[in-house]
Amino acid sequence: MLSPRLHQFLDERHAPYTTLRHPRTLTAQETANAAHIGNRHFAKTVMLKVDGTMAMMVMPAAYRIDLTRLSRALGGREVELAQEGEFKDAFPDCEVGAMPPFGHLYGMPVYVDARLAEQAEIAFNAGSHTELVRMPYVEFEDLARPELLWLAHVM
Repeated sequence: MLSPRLHQFLDERHAPYTTLRHPRTLTAQETANAAHIGNRHFAKTVMLKVDGTMAMMVMPAAYRIDLTRLSRALGGREVELAQEGEFKDAFPDCEVGAMPPFGHLYGMPVYVDARLAEQAEIAFNAGSHTELVRMPYVEFEDLARPELLWLAHVM
């Protein structure tokens, strides 16, 4: 099921997007494979704590985050991976681990690996482990207003 919050937000803004159902998956790599989307086009959301405050890092599924690099890019701020128990209640309309990369809908900043900006289109979890959203990258950036950073490493 598409997150009601995300669905309303996209529809109110007349955003061009499509939804795609796929078999239940738990990892970004599995989702990219199940949906037949390249792992450089599927955007995974990694939950972080930046100076103790929850934030989202959005990057291609093909990459893994480099916390040291992210800390440097954010001016030396303390960055660590958030534990599931620390963020699951922040997304009441989503399955844990399937939150869409629109942090402002949930009161948190969003950082995006700049390599996603090179893609014409991206896909991302839409609040469940069985449905995703595809949209033009430029539309995503316009709506999500993320801070672009160059951070991840190839897995």
